[in-house]
Amino acid sequence: MATTHVLNSNPAPAATLYVAFDLGWGEWKLAFTTGVAQKPRLRSIPARDLCALELEIARAKARFHLPADTPVMSCYEAGRDGFWLHRYLLTKGIQSMIVDAASIEVNRRKRRAKTDRLDAASLVVMLIRWHLGERKLWSIVQAPSPDAEDLRQLHRELITLKGERTEHVNRIKGLMASIGLAIAVDRRLPERLDGLRQWDEKPLPADLRVRIVREYDRWLLVDSQIHSLEVEQIRRVRDDATPGVERIRQLFGLRGVGLQGAWLLEREFFGWRSIRNRRQVASLAGLAPTPYGSGQTEREQGISKAGNKRLRWLMVELAWCWRRYQPTSDLSLWYQRRFAEGSARMRKVGIVALARKLLVALWKYVSQGEVPEGAEDVPWRQKLSHRKRAEVSVAC
Repeated sequence: MATTHVLNSNPAPAATLYVAFDLGWGEWKLAFTTGVAQKPRLRSIPARDLCALELEIARAKARFHLPADTPVMSCYEAGRDGFWLHRYLLTKGIQSMIVDAASIEVNRRKRRAKTDRLDAASLVVMLIRWHLGERKLWSIVQAPSPDAEDLRQLHRELITLKGERTEHVNRIKGLMASIGLAIAVDRRLPERLDGLRQWDEKPLPADLRVRIVREYDRWLLVDSQIHSLEVEQIRRVRDDATPGVERIRQLFGLRGVGLQGAWLLEREFFGWRSIRNRRQVASLAGLAPTPYGSGQTEREQGISKAGNKRLRWLMVELAWCWRRYQPTSDLSLWYQRRFAEGSARMRKVGIVALARKLLVALWKYVSQGEVPEGAEDVPWRQKLSHRKRAEVSVAC
């Protein structure tokens, strides 16, 4: 009996149109292809012109002789354009991925050609490789829902305004220091300017005084906006209808965790992300170690800093607060044994390690209800009332 040899019993994979975006402010570069061996078809369209985008996708299908219902897979780098394009593509039935630009492999030569067209062509080839199974080629950004993204606006604006307020204070102090004076910046600053005298008993120069007053007006505006946002934040924590408020209260109830820290942890991290294990927790915050080993050389390069920068600096601050307000907890005792008696550099290294452990402990606390060993809690309403009284006394 003759034997029939089947070389490939699996059906041929369905054709797919791949498209990569290089997003600019005035123009978008598109690279289309159907496989690694196919030279990319490069096109340019006006930025944010969705009609032109749909037209170019239809033309690419015709150019590669593909049916109109051919599946389309796309990608673009995370950046200023955010997630709106990703959501639009999904509504059109196009598989979309947002790529972490820092995770993309690049040519290691000192000098290499780099243009928008080359970037788009390189990105579409990587998209094919990812589709064929190279999952470690790059990192995919998890897109939040529109509601979850909108909930991040309040604390991010608050962080920005506090930075601006510090800039105004430093500028006023710098102007005063230029004539040999030092003064506290508060709401009574204009009243004290007339009584200030320079080293030779002369009053402040007229133009300098006017500039300081204008800078003070900007500081006053920013300070008022900060106060309004903080009041709104307190109102939302008290409101049971606020999304994610139970997790905020849960975190805020731990001694050493303030309102801003609990709010940012929930809105930036715990509120919408799907976290499976502690390794992902450290990686998403950029607190994962980065060992380097080559031949006989082995060293630790520090943390990766590849995650959410707001969460990273928050956790370092929370680690210091945890040591102060939770001195009998297991985490604080671990730090005391390992790093407290070391040099200043070792204590800084240790506080980052404590921040990583604390973040994992807080994740377990929020997701599984596992209270950190030895940690003390305070009723969140009590802490909120103390905060309100402190704000009133400062305003007075």
